[in-house]
Amino acid sequence: MPTDATSNKQALDALASGQHGDPFALLGIHVIDGVRSVRTLQPQANAVYLLDRAGREIQRMERVHRGGIFAAPLPGKVRTYRLRVEADHGTYVLDDAYRFSPVLGDLDLYLLTEGSHQEIYRKLGAQPRKQGGVQGTSFAVWAPNALRVSVIGDFNGWDGRRHVMRLHHGSGIWEIFIPAVTSGDHYKFELLDQQGRLLPLKSDPLAHYFEPPPGNASIVYHSHYRWCDADWISRRNASPGLDRPVSIYEVHLGSWRRRPEEHNRSLTYRELADELVDYVQDMGYSHIELLPATEHPFDGSWGYQPIGLYAPTQRFGKPDDFRYLVDRCHQAGIGVIMDWVPAHFPRDEHGLGRFDGSALYEHEDPRKGAHADWGTLIFNYGRREVINYLIGSALYWIDEFHIDALRVDAVASMLYLDYSREEGEWVPNEHGGNENLEAVDFIRQLNIVVHGHGAACYAEESTAWPSVSRPTEAGGLGFTYKWNMGWMHDTLSYMREEPIHRKYHHDKMTFGLVYAFNENFVLPLSHDEVVHGKGSLLGRMPGDDWQRFANLRAYYGFMFGHPGKKLLFMGGELAQSREWNHDASLDWHLLEYSSHRGVQSLVRDLNRLYAETPALYEMDFAPEGFEWIEWGDRDNSVLSWIRRGQDGRFVICVSNFTPVVRKGFRLGVPEARSYLEILNTDRPEYDGSGVVNTGKLAVQKEAAQGRGWSLCLTLPPLATLILQPEN
Repeated sequence: MPTDATSNKQALDALASGQHGDPFALLGIHVIDGVRSVRTLQPQANAVYLLDRAGREIQRMERVHRGGIFAAPLPGKVRTYRLRVEADHGTYVLDDAYRFSPVLGDLDLYLLTEGSHQEIYRKLGAQPRKQGGVQGTSFAVWAPNALRVSVIGDFNGWDGRRHVMRLHHGSGIWEIFIPAVTSGDHYKFELLDQQGRLLPLKSDPLAHYFEPPPGNASIVYHSHYRWCDADWISRRNASPGLDRPVSIYEVHLGSWRRRPEEHNRSLTYRELADELVDYVQDMGYSHIELLPATEHPFDGSWGYQPIGLYAPTQRFGKPDDFRYLVDRCHQAGIGVIMDWVPAHFPRDEHGLGRFDGSALYEHEDPRKGAHADWGTLIFNYGRREVINYLIGSALYWIDEFHIDALRVDAVASMLYLDYSREEGEWVPNEHGGNENLEAVDFIRQLNIVVHGHGAACYAEESTAWPSVSRPTEAGGLGFTYKWNMGWMHDTLSYMREEPIHRKYHHDKMTFGLVYAFNENFVLPLSHDEVVHGKGSLLGRMPGDDWQRFANLRAYYGFMFGHPGKKLLFMGGELAQSREWNHDASLDWHLLEYSSHRGVQSLVRDLNRLYAETPALYEMDFAPEGFEWIEWGDRDNSVLSWIRRGQDGRFVICVSNFTPVVRKGFRLGVPEARSYLEILNTDRPEYDGSGVVNTGKLAVQKEAAQGRGWSLCLTLPPLATLILQPEN
């Protein structure tokens, strides 16, 4: 029988103390002194017995090291084995993790090393599977600079000596298959750095599920979900659909609606799948956009500092519950956009920061690797493995959760090396410029892959970087859409002005049309505009209560008539009075008041009219789809314009941004036809004053605004009209 003397005592000492980086070289089946034998590390055991596969005892194993290493010869006719362990807490039979061959094959390792594996989420992390006829879970993690990596968890007493992983040299990937580990088991990675120092315990970078804060363990999860959205997916393709209506309801899941009678808890994914989806469908939105649903440790980050880019947050349920929410959206004809954050990650010690003791996911140089504004770390876009990790995350949400589009957060911070940095705080690129060339390459690759999987990509980008939403083959970044932050800031700034002063700020409402067709724009009235002391949208409107609501209604009408897809943050449709609070529900009680119900009814009707009127969306990004009637009437603060569809049909939009009723207002029109008022934000059903134009509006052969034909209208106070020619 082999003893300590027959093996390298130093190696066994290292194995028993958890310092050995290659336990597969010692554990499992090996030839020891010419005898085919089994060696196992069971530090918790009082005795270990070697069994054949059928569970018949072969012999009691000899303790060959005081640290819990046992060994015994394996009869030649026995090809596999099991172990019976007697310990203080009981006796149990197990399959030895060290008798299994690697799960990752040569092709997987090659693609992972190359950074081109498009199903990284099926290879790294925790993957429940059957190996050699035994059910268990394979674990794999990238940690090239670690001396040793172990899986610790419920199943091994959180003992880092028990399941030290196998290193695939050349790839930096460690892996192990652990029998009997199953869905629901908690785990972390325990790593030693190159100096043998124990690092803070790490969550799995590709974990699919997490335990709630303040815990931060990853949880093995196996999906059993059966999708019911085949019709929706079959219609979804790589075409960006720029000529389709897109009206987005932006949602923070934790504060849309709460249960005050149940300690003010948030709704679950499954409750949201009923209540939120029904509401969004009733309101006529085409899409829901979710603030980041990825796992994050701090509620107050709203998900914008994610720690788990491969896991829906556990706050509202399990991953399959999130799948159910997306599925219900699709069955209701609603697309799902999810905010996604590949720009930075938090410094929480259980996260990606210095994951294996080195700057692995981030830059070593803080001038490139740290955000001073947010206290976070920046991804190193120059590492192919990091790019694979990020693009793999994007594809995970698209393929596994059927997400229709990603809204990429903080794109400007990725594009510019000097973003929010003073002189001397940043490192120029190889050409001496401030462009982050590696991030640009990543973004282009991301958009190519995302579009190739039938999804869209939205850029939250606020600078003058050219061609953000132009194809990569034409030199663009390749996004489907770009948020028009300039339009949002200019128009909200205008709306804050007292009507008597607006004539001095008229250009803020027209400037957006100077560049409206340079990009595929979304007009975003987003969550960023109702936080950090900015107040609510209603609170930004001047005047008494009547004027504030009228201003808001006129502004929404202007937005829906303006070229560009639409986005409104939740609560905007209620005319929420207070600033958004992520710890509280929207103020649904406001709908008891006619003024708030009126705004909600208007938004519902705007969405319906928008979806039914191709002239309002088909040519959003073509100059031919827009024409001013009069943009320079600053003294009256009146704007009028034409929107056209692909078939030449058109509507006319008119906004009056003063509280003056303008009777006998002469408006030039493009064709000598009768017109109907199909929307008026001052209608009584919206709690307006009821100044409307009823019946057919007859055209007159009288010149106005350079046109030979005109209408005589009554312009309501602080209102937007939409007129349609009679067929």
